[in-house]
Amino acid sequence: MKKLILIASLLTVSLINAQAFKGNGDDKFQIGASFQDNATGINASYDVGVGENISLGLSSSYALNVNEAIDAKFQDRFDLKARFNANLGNVVNIDENFDIYPGLDVSLKNFGGHLGMRYFFTDGFGIFTELSTPFAKFNTDTLTPAETLYNQFTVNLGATFNL
Repeated sequence: MKKLILIASLLTVSLINAQAFKGNGDDKFQIGASFQDNATGINASYDVGVGENISLGLSSSYALNVNEAIDAKFQDRFDLKARFNANLGNVVNIDENFDIYPGLDVSLKNFGGHLGMRYFFTDGFGIFTELSTPFAKFNTDTLTPAETLYNQFTVNLGATFNL
């Protein structure tokens, strides 16, 4: 029941945000599916424009459908990240509705980087994809199978909203 409430809450909140990055004060909300070895999950992120091509934000993920052999508890399935993005849509100038954003993130599990792309169909709605990988793991010992959930390459796909 707790899982159902968590998923319903995240999906309800997700129906809020989209548009290519415009600069200071431009807020983006993204919700999507996360794909990785031994699990799939949901991911939500919120970014705020703090400069012409810079945004800061938070991202949270929860791994669903985890392989039972991993024996992952809640703390193994959940991750929270602080993000920094360099929004390069106006630099690459492919389309005014297209944004590409490399970035760095610090999470509860690791320090890593991501490369994302989003395209807006309207001023408020679009799609995104994001590739993430860890650069440094906080646990330098041998990782348990559950600890590898957020210390591997992941792909996120979903909807983005401009607030």
